[in-house]
Amino acid sequence: MTSEDIRNQVFTMGKQARAAAHALTTLTTEHKNDILLAMADGIVANESTILEANEKDLDAADELGLTDAMKDRLRLDSDRVAAIADGIREVAELHDPTRGIIKDWTRPNGIRLVKKRTPIGTIGIIFESRPNVTADAAALCFKTGNATILRGGKEAIHSNRAIATALDEGGKKAGLPDHAIQLIPFTDRESVQHMCEMDQWLDLIIPRGGAGLINAVVAMARMPVIKHYDGICHVYVDKAADLDMAEAITINSKCQKPSVCNALETLLIHKDVAAEFSPTIAETLSAKGVELRGDEEFRKLADLDTVIPASESDWTTEYLDLTLAVKIVDDLDSAIAHINEYGSHHTDSIVTGDEAAADKFLLEIDSACVFWNASTRFADGGEFGFGAEIGISTDKLHARGPMALEELCSYKYLAFGTGQVK
Repeated sequence: MTSEDIRNQVFTMGKQARAAAHALTTLTTEHKNDILLAMADGIVANESTILEANEKDLDAADELGLTDAMKDRLRLDSDRVAAIADGIREVAELHDPTRGIIKDWTRPNGIRLVKKRTPIGTIGIIFESRPNVTADAAALCFKTGNATILRGGKEAIHSNRAIATALDEGGKKAGLPDHAIQLIPFTDRESVQHMCEMDQWLDLIIPRGGAGLINAVVAMARMPVIKHYDGICHVYVDKAADLDMAEAITINSKCQKPSVCNALETLLIHKDVAAEFSPTIAETLSAKGVELRGDEEFRKLADLDTVIPASESDWTTEYLDLTLAVKIVDDLDSAIAHINEYGSHHTDSIVTGDEAAADKFLLEIDSACVFWNASTRFADGGEFGFGAEIGISTDKLHARGPMALEELCSYKYLAFGTGQVK
């Protein structure tokens, strides 16, 4: 396929998405929910096809150089396919934000003004590795009346195609408009560039993946971009922490599912509790297979030969694996300064019994999600009660944190007059 062929196909998909977006505005909430349920049924009905496609992707994983953590994100089985379908059904049960009124008021001249949510229109989503994103993104965008163009990575191309086909076939049985959900069927890098250039058809691009992908999209895009950058998440164990609680939160944040963006990557320990906490947490983490990379003070206190000296780059690394950087800090201000300098503004948590310290941490940490006495793993649209999510935005405009239904909407003003002129 030539470069011109790729461009023409991508631009045709953009034009089709714009037409589909208009068709979506005419659907009632009830009709949209019926289509979503039919899409979920389509996933279940095509389970064997989806799993066969996923096997092809897994067979190519070693050749593509995927790590074990990346393979885990790629792998599907019957339970994961069922979870994809359940996620779509959960979206069907959620409220429809496009029917919501944000504000309603009447001016002294008698004109009534209504500020209401409305679909963004057409959204391009570029993602890597996880094939469930195909269904999650399609369902959320469809629920909010947005037409979607999806572009997955080459490591999951067979899985993505099978899932997209299942969604389309299932949804059409209930009246899914043509081209409302489209998957770019090839993985040439040029397709990303062409998506970024078609601002006449796409209103927004959301890249999900590594820093290289996101930086490339930001550099090329002619339309707004909402970024989902690395999850360099921190847990800070304060001097007033309950150390049993701190241990439980640290273990859960790091070990429960290390391959996701809300997993713990750097542990900070106040120097006043470091002598007591360091050897305990080091032994527990090591027993769970976690590779520790610590500063000089932690390595001395941990008293384990397996702790690797931490380098400067360890404070800015998203491992997505059973690897953890650990640092001893002098005080709360030092912890805050470290997180704001080295973190990715995703999710950070303080463990403390000191309310004043917690309040200071919650106020001064510049991240999308900031927790007190809770695991970083709770930074998730489902855990927040939002249903499935597009991802976790590390931007400040217009969406931040778990990006779900309301964040996929814009708004407009409606004016109701009785003949007023100015």
